[in-house]
Amino acid sequence: MSRWRGAAAAVLALGLVGCAPSVSGGWTETGAEAGYVSGDRSVTTWEAGDRTGPVEIVGTDFAGEPVDVSDWRGDVVVLNTWYAQCPPCRAEAPDLVALAEDYADRGVHLLGINSTDDPGAAQPFERTFAIPYPSVHDADGAAVAALQGVVPVQAVPTTVVLDRQGKVAGRVLGLIDPSTLRSVVDELLAEEE
Repeated sequence: MSRWRGAAAAVLALGLVGCAPSVSGGWTETGAEAGYVSGDRSVTTWEAGDRTGPVEIVGTDFAGEPVDVSDWRGDVVVLNTWYAQCPPCRAEAPDLVALAEDYADRGVHLLGINSTDDPGAAQPFERTFAIPYPSVHDADGAAVAALQGVVPVQAVPTTVVLDRQGKVAGRVLGLIDPSTLRSVVDELLAEEE
């Protein structure tokens, strides 16, 4: 039986897609052909009574505009960690853009969190994918630290969904499945305030 567990672990490790934090706090490129190891795309959700938070993120976006997640209390918020050269971040960008556009009139806000890139790398990514929402330039790591204090962020990309009170209602480690993310958002929109 342990031989099967070892084989299953090896297959799972090779099948992971994304980018993982290094011990030094930067990002490491490791793994087989893809060159990256990441979250396993697992989705965790919490019932209203079990949610932690609220998450407090304040920063400046790559255009120099202030961002404060608490301004969006009463609405659902989707937070997504990313950086420009991350393959799964690039793969999920069109799905996040579609989510932002489809839910803009329903009280859903998206916010990117980028702790790696300077504006010279981040802004071309935002233009390439026509990102309609802001991303915090998290050079000091304060936004990720604010998340880590409430919910572990173990990979890039990680997507965290906040309920109307700013509490963590869901988390996806690694590349999102768009239909799953939309289901989580729909459930939160259906909750009474």
